[in-house]
Amino acid sequence: MKNDLPADIIELEQLLQEALNDNPNLIAKYVMLGQQTAAIYYIETLVDQDLLQRDIIQPLVNLVDVPLVNETERFPVAGIVEAEDVEAVVEKLLFGWVYLHSDDSRFNLLLNMYKPPDRSYSKPDAENQVLGPQIAFTEILRSNIALLQMYLPSPNLCQENLEIGQGSKTQLAMFYIKDLIDDELVKRVRDRINSLEIDGLIASAQLVQLIEDNKFTIFPQFILTERVDRASFSLSEGKIVVFVSGSPFAIVCPSTMMDFFSSPEDHMVRWNMATFIRLLRVGAMVLSLLFTPLYVAALTYHYEIIPSAMVVPLAESRTRVPFPPLMEALFLEITIELLREAGARLPSKIGQTIGIVGGIVIGQAAVQAGFTSNILIIIVALGTLSSFIAPIYLMGITIRIIRYPIIILAGFYGGIGIMISICFLVIHLLRATSLDQPYLYPLYPFRKEDLKDSILRLPFSFLRRRSSYTKGEDTYRFEKQELSTNHGDIDE
Repeated sequence: MKNDLPADIIELEQLLQEALNDNPNLIAKYVMLGQQTAAIYYIETLVDQDLLQRDIIQPLVNLVDVPLVNETERFPVAGIVEAEDVEAVVEKLLFGWVYLHSDDSRFNLLLNMYKPPDRSYSKPDAENQVLGPQIAFTEILRSNIALLQMYLPSPNLCQENLEIGQGSKTQLAMFYIKDLIDDELVKRVRDRINSLEIDGLIASAQLVQLIEDNKFTIFPQFILTERVDRASFSLSEGKIVVFVSGSPFAIVCPSTMMDFFSSPEDHMVRWNMATFIRLLRVGAMVLSLLFTPLYVAALTYHYEIIPSAMVVPLAESRTRVPFPPLMEALFLEITIELLREAGARLPSKIGQTIGIVGGIVIGQAAVQAGFTSNILIIIVALGTLSSFIAPIYLMGITIRIIRYPIIILAGFYGGIGIMISICFLVIHLLRATSLDQPYLYPLYPFRKEDLKDSILRLPFSFLRRRSSYTKGEDTYRFEKQELSTNHGDIDE
């Protein structure tokens, strides 16, 4: 319920303290203006004290009674608004604003003195790469916006400021490049964010789960990135980037499945190298999904597919294993996951030691104790290693989780179980969408032209036409140029 602002500064201070639940950081300073008193209210931990002294307190102390068109002209502050009620004042105070009030109602102003927490830029931790910018986003929204605008100083770069959370009032910034994005996609994201009714939002990963198309799919539908080059490249491809205050990860949407196997580094190496690496990532995904299930199916039902040269080594490695291949594989897969999770949660130096030494010690002990075979250790290790090759962390987790139901079906039904699981997986991906855009694009619907920069990465001269995925008006990256066939003569 909104309350009117009382003229009496003592009564006003009591109302503010009551609205802020006696916040000890609420500071009230008083300045005498002749026969009247001016009060300055602010949250001590959110305000730049130097600016407060220079731009507000000092002009008040040196106040000269000169008639002005507007009293806001006395203060050299960018953000100044008139206060309307106690609720509006409290909301602004929590965002680093200062409320200036006088008992003669001469001053009734809210002034922006916000000083965000400072953190220097650092290298990306979740998305490492050799080439390209070695700088990552931070938790400060203003810093992220400045960093993005530094890489894309374009007048067509549009920004929309949004707010979410009835209690937290979390600030969001949505970016897109005009003429490269379909206006319907922008409206869709804006409407989904504005329609949310939640108490608060802490991280961009939460927002992704609130606005995604399918709440039950395991596949990530939006990319979370801390890399400024990925965000900049996605914008130039006609996509939307959303920042959440307090989160160092930007949301890139819409996203296709192939986007999760692409990296900004692919455009910084030669096209043949980039194509090989992308094909390697896709092959690693298939290997990670099917290597262990094929082992379980072969040893349970399909002995005939095992090469004759491997029959004896397989039989010898399993002579001391009392468990069926299904239980053996699940035991080892879960052990590897425990080691990986422990290494990720422990401090960095200890985590690396646990991951390497623990894997060697436990693997060797499991073989000697007869819990598993040494061949399966190699297979599980290759499958786990293949899942780490995905550039986006969430896709790597998805691949590792999907492997479990495929292993179980392979243990119960053999090759038929593997085929059933693959069919279900393909059908699910064909139906999946990201912002109502097809998830398997450009494989489905099939677009031959857009394959040039998805699974493959052809030379830049072949990438003149933009992808039709986001349906922007500007469909060409550069003007068509005729290549000269005369490269010069060499004098002999």
